[in-house]
Amino acid sequence: MYELVLLVPEAGVEPVGDALVALDALSVSVEDADALTPAEQALFGEPGMPPPKEGWNRSRVVALFPQEAAAREAAALLLPQDFFGGSQVLGVRAVADQDWVRLTQSQFDPVEITPTFWIVPTWHEPPAAAQEVIRLDPGLAFGTGTHPTTRMCLRWIATHAPRGHRVLDYGCGSGILAIGAAKFGAEPIVAVDIDPAAVESTRLNADANGVRLQTGLPDVVDGHFDVVLANILATPLKVLAPLLCERVKAGGHLVLAGILARQEDELREAYAPWVDLRVGDEEDGWILMTARKA
Repeated sequence: MYELVLLVPEAGVEPVGDALVALDALSVSVEDADALTPAEQALFGEPGMPPPKEGWNRSRVVALFPQEAAAREAAALLLPQDFFGGSQVLGVRAVADQDWVRLTQSQFDPVEITPTFWIVPTWHEPPAAAQEVIRLDPGLAFGTGTHPTTRMCLRWIATHAPRGHRVLDYGCGSGILAIGAAKFGAEPIVAVDIDPAAVESTRLNADANGVRLQTGLPDVVDGHFDVVLANILATPLKVLAPLLCERVKAGGHLVLAGILARQEDELREAYAPWVDLRVGDEEDGWILMTARKA
């Protein structure tokens, strides 16, 4: 593998990035060329929202190519383009060979949900204190237990132990919440997602953990549930308010995550016609909101 390294002004980041993709770059990354200097800029984006800017005043754009010739040809094709004005080619460099599988695995350690409940990748042994374990490896679908929203949902499940309760995991991703509910005795459990890849990921993860789930697209959902879980993002949660509340039976629990702390009031207002949402947990600027349906 070879990297083509460019120095690009902010206005050129988008057209240069698009051109690199068109030239069959395997990946394109953008970083602050002034990082760790007094000129460093802080750019913060929100989940599900477009970035505040395409790049920094001086951006380092790195494109990955399978052969050195391809990287050098891309540089030669970029140089005469009008949109490349003010940009520079810093060079082409070989990427050192690494055991990428082992490197990826080293970034994922067991995740503590409670002192006795852990998420453990298959290449790790469970901690001695773990009484309940979800075996889960990073994959295509969202949810490995490393994000605060997932941890808060799993903590809620662990502390409320929904044994014998009918549970709906809406927007299941990897299926981690549905699997967590199964580990604490919930049944039956329905896990749905609009992404067929997530549904398949959930099915495979459930099999790997020895639990039974009903999986599918949202149209398989029928009836009412003791617990409805939805770890998505604030905007779709607002749109889904009537649907999710309808699925909670009287006396049942609604558990929502994917919400930033500053979005509390808008979520509370969106759900007010059906339930009284309250903050049940908070971690790293994210909140868990719950309600008990009357």
